[in-house]
Amino acid sequence: MFTGIIEEIGTISAVKSSPNSLQLSIRCSKVLSDVKKGDSLAVNGVCLTVSDFSSNQFTADVMPETVKATTLQALRTGSLVNLERAMAANGRFGGHFVSGHVDGTGEIVSIRQKENAIYMEISVAADLLTYFIPKGSVTVDGTSLTVFEVRQKSFIISLIPVTQEDSIVGRKRAGDRVNVECDMLAKYMERLMTINKGNPTGGLTMDTLAASGFLS
Repeated sequence: MFTGIIEEIGTISAVKSSPNSLQLSIRCSKVLSDVKKGDSLAVNGVCLTVSDFSSNQFTADVMPETVKATTLQALRTGSLVNLERAMAANGRFGGHFVSGHVDGTGEIVSIRQKENAIYMEISVAADLLTYFIPKGSVTVDGTSLTVFEVRQKSFIISLIPVTQEDSIVGRKRAGDRVNVECDMLAKYMERLMTINKGNPTGGLTMDTLAASGFLS
């Protein structure tokens, strides 16, 4: 489990490519302070397992399904990546619930500066937009962000100066692809609602929510 608060920007030091898989070596420092083999680290929002590490880098394997579903396949030596360690049980929860299991990729449609903020429009598959609401949460390349606006085929986020400085999202350009993870709570709610749809024995439905006073 992660929070989407980026701890460090790392640099890809090596990429070993197979036909459908990858091995990434990433140069960094802060996230290595207490690292152990088998630990989970989020790389651009993708939960990867540390297979080896040294004093200044770690290595992780990327399986075929992850290569297919994320933008990690586009990484090259020298690429910058967002890094976050799994959340400690005694830590502050500064972002939102982030699993590190990317739902899909999006494409940056447009970027505009407005005073100290950067407004970024990102297009995604239509089925993912179900999980977006204005002022809701989204993870873009591992960064916890607030949804500013939802459109027919895209959503808009606003980057404050600290996010522009401390993550790679602020360095993106129109046409770049990013990893997108939708709000986990929205996905669970949809599952609970749809799995019981048409179930005469009960379960969580709009009728049961109304009967319990949650809907007016």
